[in-house]
Amino acid sequence: MAKRDYYEILQVSRNASQEEIKKAYRQQALKYHPDRNPGNKEAEEKFKEAAEAYEVLSDQQKRTRYDQFGHAGLGGANGGFGGHGMTIEDIFSQFGDIFGDFGFGGFGGFGGRTRESGRRVSKGSNLRVKVRLSLEEIFKGVEKKLKVSKYIRCDECSGTGATGGNAYTTCSTCRGSGHVTRVTSTFLGQMSTTQLCPSCEGEGKIIKSKCPKCAGEGVIRGQEVIPVKIPAGVAEGMQLSVSGKGNAARRGGINGDLLVIIEEQEHPELIREGNDLLYNLNLSFAQAALGGQIEVTTIDGKVKIKIESGTQPGKILRLRGKGLPEVNSYGHGDLLVSINVWVPKYLSKEERKVLEKLDESPNFKPEKGKADGTFFDRMRNYFE
Repeated sequence: MAKRDYYEILQVSRNASQEEIKKAYRQQALKYHPDRNPGNKEAEEKFKEAAEAYEVLSDQQKRTRYDQFGHAGLGGANGGFGGHGMTIEDIFSQFGDIFGDFGFGGFGGFGGRTRESGRRVSKGSNLRVKVRLSLEEIFKGVEKKLKVSKYIRCDECSGTGATGGNAYTTCSTCRGSGHVTRVTSTFLGQMSTTQLCPSCEGEGKIIKSKCPKCAGEGVIRGQEVIPVKIPAGVAEGMQLSVSGKGNAARRGGINGDLLVIIEEQEHPELIREGNDLLYNLNLSFAQAALGGQIEVTTIDGKVKIKIESGTQPGKILRLRGKGLPEVNSYGHGDLLVSINVWVPKYLSKEERKVLEKLDESPNFKPEKGKADGTFFDRMRNYFE
């Protein structure tokens, strides 16, 4: 099923400010919050849907890609929460600060670790890779298997960083809360500040027995082969996001994302201009004068086109729908065939005699030039 527009989900305009987007998300999250809708699967899905929309629109880079290319700019099904089973606990972990004044006790068991105890959940860093595509791959869309070097979950401890059945102990500094409160005296009276616990780094627990393979970090250096579906019609510089496929997070946190940046190879015969393709067709003088069937290159093979007799150099023939597809759409660009007439540089004596005789015919006399600003516009664009 096609995803709904993120602006529609949050009920904001496309030029909404970040503050308006945040406010709209808070309203949607409050409306569909699990504590207010216990056992309501539809409300739970809308709660996740709103979080996915906010995750994209609150990030300026992702929002720009989404505005330009829609869901395909985020990797289609690979982008956002929906394609990777993000749980409600993950949402509270990532956006817990937004629910600060909602007044829900423990979030009804959803995301309780983050809200109830204030413990920090780590997030892995994003990775960026470049993928070089041919014009044929861009035309059809392609799946690439990318071998990425990154931090992966430690297989020895399953990412916990600990070994043994009783490998953790409650942090004595924060008593498991993940934060400490400091009280200082000022001329205004006593002031209290809450900070992450420096002993356990906000986790609320201390590892008693660290995993020897990852030294208690829960991650190690490794490689992963990641399949990435690239939709047809992508363009140079476009960035796709594969959620959860970046660096693994320490001790079971939230993985970062893999950002795939598109590079485009030059085609030997075709030039890309948006979704249109340009092809320079060189005709001999005889072909232009006589006309006939001529074979031209398109992105999906050769086709024959009809050249009218007396075709003039500079004429543009448009083959509709023979260009590149639009991302996330059913439309296609066109193939524009630009006619050039090839003038031979060297002539034999016999060829020269034939042309001199033809030049005597009135049919071979050029027409007088007409006043036309188009030529000067083209020349201006050429030198700019």
